Amino acid sequence: MVTVLIAPDKFKGSLTAAQVAAAVASGVRRARPDVHLRSVPVADGGEGTLAAALAAGFEPAPVTATGPTGDPVATGFARRGDVAVVELADACGLGRLPDGPAPLTASSRGAGDVIGAAIDAGCRRIVLGIGGSASTDGGAGLVRSLGARLLDAAGEELPDGGAALADLATIDLGPLARRLADVELVVACDVDNPLTGPAGAAATYGPQKGADAGQVARLDAALGRFADVVARITGQDLTDTTGAGAAGGVGFAALALLGGRLRPGIDLVLDLVGFHDRLSGADLVVTGEGALDEQTLHGKAPAGVAAAARAAGIPVVAVCGTNLLGAGRLRDAGIGSAYALTDVEPDLQRCLSDAAVLLDDLGARIAAGHLPVPAAGVRR
Repeated sequence: MVTVLIAPDKFKGSLTAAQVAAAVASGVRRARPDVHLRSVPVADGGEGTLAAALAAGFEPAPVTATGPTGDPVATGFARRGDVAVVELADACGLGRLPDGPAPLTASSRGAGDVIGAAIDAGCRRIVLGIGGSASTDGGAGLVRSLGARLLDAAGEELPDGGAALADLATIDLGPLARRLADVELVVACDVDNPLTGPAGAAATYGPQKGADAGQVARLDAALGRFADVVARITGQDLTDTTGAGAAGGVGFAALALLGGRLRPGIDLVLDLVGFHDRLSGADLVVTGEGALDEQTLHGKAPAGVAAAARAAGIPVVAVCGTNLLGAGRLRDAGIGSAYALTDVEPDLQRCLSDAAVLLDDLGARIAAGHLPVPAAGVRR
């Protein structure tokens, strides 16, 4: 029997990865009811990572956490045995800002709240997806939630947010170290930015979080102060380490204060959801995301799925909302063909509102164009 593995990421602003997979599967099944279908929704370590883990059979564990500006938010982690999957974006990401950007005061504290809840529940391996953060606080809020104390020269606790780090004098790491004594932290990270400087967290991502030029300079200096204090206390300076600038500097805190290690997001997620086991025996893989563009080729989910399938000798096609990659660039990524919603519906608003219906149609087209003709006697 012909087997099709459907492993897309979300179509941001339209459908979750699971909804994309279901719509494509519906079209394939309509065109070829004889085909065996497997669905494995995926993510790249940012928004959608939690949903991908839940779709793969992890159990939900609700948590009330601190949003990026201090308001409580309903979030949670996904659990399997002693492994917990935590998505920073769901706890304290850009989508959790109640009144627009807060570049100087937004905090990563919520991610620490969820990690702490997972530890309290008995989880000892924490997988943290850090894409989509709302803050540029160097991960200070996260480590404070887990017990660290960040103090000014008068011995007072600093307020939340990246700007406050300019007044940092010392850090009490004792409670944090005890909390994480037997915990392994693995961080999904797809950027190579250092913590500070022209390519650092504030300069590169601060404007996306609402920071103007003056605020970027202020945040960069504050992160530098944070790094200096951490280096003095720990004896190692990780300011320029690859990935330290990820998620407004959460990568730095994970490496320097939490003993974490960074892994490419899509590789980590594919392992978590059992993708490689599901890939075995497939005749075709369908992946995709909302937009196929140059960013897709640098650590995004479709590129990771295609690389794994190509290594196994399995052809890949992609579905997307829009496709900005030529045939040559797609082939370089291991994707044989791309099917875009805009190929069948030029109205972009309809592509958003009717994405599931259009993906069903694309699924049928993929079945007709890429699957072998069924053997004689097999009902279609």
